[in-house]
Amino acid sequence: MSTDLEALFSAFDGTVGKVSMSDAEFGETFRRMMAALVRFDYVVVFAYRGKERPIDLFSTFDAEEHVVFVTLYQAGPYLLDPFYHTARERRQGVMRMRELAPDRFFSSEYYRTYYVQTGLAEEIGFFVNAEDDITIVLSLMRREETGPFPSGEFAILRKVEPLVASMVRHYWAGLASRFDAQLATHGKRRQRREQDGSLGASDAVWRDLNLTSREAAIVELVLQGHSSESIGLKLSISTGTVKVHRRNVYRKLGISSQTQLLSLYLKHFQ
Repeated sequence: MSTDLEALFSAFDGTVGKVSMSDAEFGETFRRMMAALVRFDYVVVFAYRGKERPIDLFSTFDAEEHVVFVTLYQAGPYLLDPFYHTARERRQGVMRMRELAPDRFFSSEYYRTYYVQTGLAEEIGFFVNAEDDITIVLSLMRREETGPFPSGEFAILRKVEPLVASMVRHYWAGLASRFDAQLATHGKRRQRREQDGSLGASDAVWRDLNLTSREAAIVELVLQGHSSESIGLKLSISTGTVKVHRRNVYRKLGISSQTQLLSLYLKHFQ
């Protein structure tokens, strides 16, 4: 795809003299900028802060697609999303989903039961760190029939990333108050669970099911799509030890499959 300079300049012209924009206004400006540079099917923008439920800032989905990509995602699947974990790590730049995903992501229960519903061939995200531990992720998505982003288009996105990051920090500043308001509506119990910095991510999810911190860390990595070998490397334990912990967890929870494990995980956040 060749760059459409006229469309690009027109998108920039819409920002001239504007100190602020609504979510929809800036989201549409971003969409028009990207459409002048590369081909894609969808745009979605989420803001992440720590372990909290992400805030959807902008998307181009129709009503049915919005249910899968936004409503269902916010209900729990975001906790297993490689983009969510990358945002929590405060990494910045333009990154492909397939580069961030664990080694067994595309055969994981999360992928089979949720992600496959999106029908995506590829997703690329602009990861922009803002103030108050907030990371804003602007995703460009291509459906299976469209195919992955060519390397040339990905190179263009990397070149435009500094400009996008600067604009995002300006027009999507001050999101902390929106996260605070969201926490207030979800009740004190949910707030304590998400904000308790003394607990690891896995403990915060599984403590009500009486898993040890080691067991919780392992099953969360399993659900994210890590193999036993990958988990062993991340936690500095042997593959055999990982498998023993997995069997113990299944016995303790009275389950026999990763499908049941995922169901328990997501139910905990609803």
